Amino acid sequence: MSRSTSQLRSDALAIWQAGVDAVRSDRLVTENIHVDGDWLIIGDDTIELSSIGRIAVVGTGKAGAGMAAGLEQALGPRLLKEKHVHGWLNVPADCLRPLSCIHLHPARPAGVNEPTEAGVLGANKILEIVSSLSANDLCLCLISGGGSALLPAPVEGVSLAEKQAITRLLSAGGANIGELNTVRKQLSQIKGGRLAQRCRAGRLFTLIISDVLGDPLDTIASGPTVPDTHTAAEALAILTHYTGGNESLVLAAFAYLRRQPPNSTPDSNSICQITNLVIGNNAVAVDAAGVEAEKRGYSHAMHASTTLEGSAEDIGRDLARLALQMSSQPGPDCLITGGEPTVKLAPPEIRGKGGRNQQLVLAALIELLSLPPSPPPRFAILSGGTDGEDGPTDASGAIIDSDLLASLQSALAQSANLDPADFLRRSDAYTFFSQLNSLIKTGPTHTNVCDLRVLVVDQH
Repeated sequence: MSRSTSQLRSDALAIWQAGVDAVRSDRLVTENIHVDGDWLIIGDDTIELSSIGRIAVVGTGKAGAGMAAGLEQALGPRLLKEKHVHGWLNVPADCLRPLSCIHLHPARPAGVNEPTEAGVLGANKILEIVSSLSANDLCLCLISGGGSALLPAPVEGVSLAEKQAITRLLSAGGANIGELNTVRKQLSQIKGGRLAQRCRAGRLFTLIISDVLGDPLDTIASGPTVPDTHTAAEALAILTHYTGGNESLVLAAFAYLRRQPPNSTPDSNSICQITNLVIGNNAVAVDAAGVEAEKRGYSHAMHASTTLEGSAEDIGRDLARLALQMSSQPGPDCLITGGEPTVKLAPPEIRGKGGRNQQLVLAALIELLSLPPSPPPRFAILSGGTDGEDGPTDASGAIIDSDLLASLQSALAQSANLDPADFLRRSDAYTFFSQLNSLIKTGPTHTNVCDLRVLVVDQH
């Protein structure tokens, strides 16, 4: 089947969207919680409703609003009233919506993925709620990606400003999510299982939408209901590496970590019976995207990473080379991959605007532009964050295709203002793609399971 470039572009977007739709947070919750007569079913657990006093709901994350809406739908009006359902979730400011019983608290501005004073207020409120429960109460905790920044509760002696500085230092230095959260947990009163320690309910169920490859429970949103397996010594080593040993940058954090027993993990004792349940992850999105590709007549290959990926630029260049191979060889004409690459940002004095998905697609474009002039194969390459955000931007990612490549090959001969290598060097992919109508803008998707990438080609 021969496909035009416009058809390939349209198909790539639809395949990507199908993956995102499959991990809609309200849908995932209603698939895992329901009421059956006198019983509440949560995953594989069945609880007699008469044994439950109150139901409290707490949590955090980019998918929090959708999860809370799905939970209210799953419980239904009767149970919401009978069990005095109440709760509080810290979510981004652009994710608010009216709900019956659960309060959504704007814990940070849209696109600013770092802790704020509003986040601290909300974290303290959540700790108050779980501390006020009794043994016959049920606590439901809704956790999703982005929760680490949305739920700040700094340890005594470390200021919010210093935690903000740590987030910026590690992120700009290219630290992966495991490294970042190892430090965050050691400097928090709520992460690393400490929320569970404060909870006085008889049972605590945590429903988790995973944005971390391999679904390590202690890393997702820094594991507020999961014991911390990392040590102060590990956090200290990470902080030393990314600050270059310059302790003056975050002096109080260094001092606090040095006061802790270096190789012991924090106390994880809790009076609650705790169940942590992953209800959605990157593999679910990749699988659903594959189903859509098949519906559209593609022979597809899929891969959802379960371990940390390399740099966004390297992955982009690999996709560009695969586009050429797949277009000229028998085999799949669609590749769907999921994961989360890293980006090392340009220095602040030259840094533009962008995110890892945009950076990845720009690197793919540069690789394709480096080829000798010739009729390019028909293709489309897309990479986007399933949460609708990519770095501090209002775009989830970017898309390129063979028509765009051909137009740039012509334009670059005439204009240095569209030099993609310069935009890549300055971490300014957003500005580059905004001039070409190649940004993907969905708004908040109310979910978050890392990134989803689609490559489609017309074979010849």
